[in-house]
Amino acid sequence: MLATEFKQAITAADRVLVQIRTAIVEGDIPAGTKISEPELARRYDLSRAPLREALARLERCHLIERTPNAGARVVKLSIEGLRSLYQLREELEGLACRLAAEHMTEQDIAEVRALLDQHLSTQRVREGESYYQEAGDVDFHYRVILGSKNPYLINILSDELYFLVRMYRVQLGMNGPRVSRAFDEHKAIINAIANRDGELADLLMRRHIAASRRNIEQQLLQQGTSHD
Repeated sequence: MLATEFKQAITAADRVLVQIRTAIVEGDIPAGTKISEPELARRYDLSRAPLREALARLERCHLIERTPNAGARVVKLSIEGLRSLYQLREELEGLACRLAAEHMTEQDIAEVRALLDQHLSTQRVREGESYYQEAGDVDFHYRVILGSKNPYLINILSDELYFLVRMYRVQLGMNGPRVSRAFDEHKAIINAIANRDGELADLLMRRHIAASRRNIEQQLLQQGTSHD
């Protein structure tokens, strides 16, 4: 479903889902913003029924949360939320790596290596300035998740949790000294997968995600949002 959505939004609800989701992930609709259905309907030129369908889907992937008597808001980025999310992410993406070492084809692996070469070709990554990956097939993590070939795991990681993870990564984790290290860690992970060493790939991914979490925690502390 995810890859299809990036290529072609089929219905009005699909179209507005992609638009609002991108705006939330990239911070154009800021974290914590109260959701106004009339305002969104005007902004995206959409009737209320497909908008409500899109908002329900955004709630299922944890980008929107509803509070009794307070309505819906964009989720806040907090240290507590990050830790809970990344605990789960560390376990599940570690498992995805272990399975990818068993199931990725040589062609799959070659394509991921080519993707990393493409990432390195950008000046921002080469000079350690920032490491922004678009969603979907051009995201290293997404490709490894698909490489697990486990449909239930793919569903949890690429539909249910993926965009909340991206929200933290895009808004807080894509620049600074982590850039060069993160790229090198990606290379080490795909090398372990290529060597069919699932145990090592699992360990490296867990360490990679834990380092990412610590980096984002530091960003949140600097912004003074740890009380959210």
